Amino acid sequence: ISSFQVYIIQVSVGSHQWTVKHRYSDFHDLHEKLVSEKKIDKNLLPPKKIIGKNSKSLVEKRQKELEVYLQTLLVKFPVTAPKVLSHFLHFDLYVS
Repeated sequence: ISSFQVYIIQVSVGSHQWTVKHRYSDFHDLHEKLVSEKKIDKNLLPPKKIIGKNSKSLVEKRQKELEVYLQTLLVKFPVTAPKVLSHFLHFDLYVS
């Protein structure tokens, strides 16, 4: 049986708020694209964990780390987020 964790991220832009749901692998794919296209620090993304990956404490810790990761990316791109990041956060659906 294969199980995976979905992380629910609250996104706020101005008066707009929404949630996005992604697996860790989605974050990893996003990160790989940003490292190659935008030259961001490859160590910015929290590392993948194998042992105990679905324990409640690890899931909560990783949730916080992934939120910090996204906040850091948004600080790095204050004016215009890269297309891949905008798509990941569903900006196109909520912000015009």
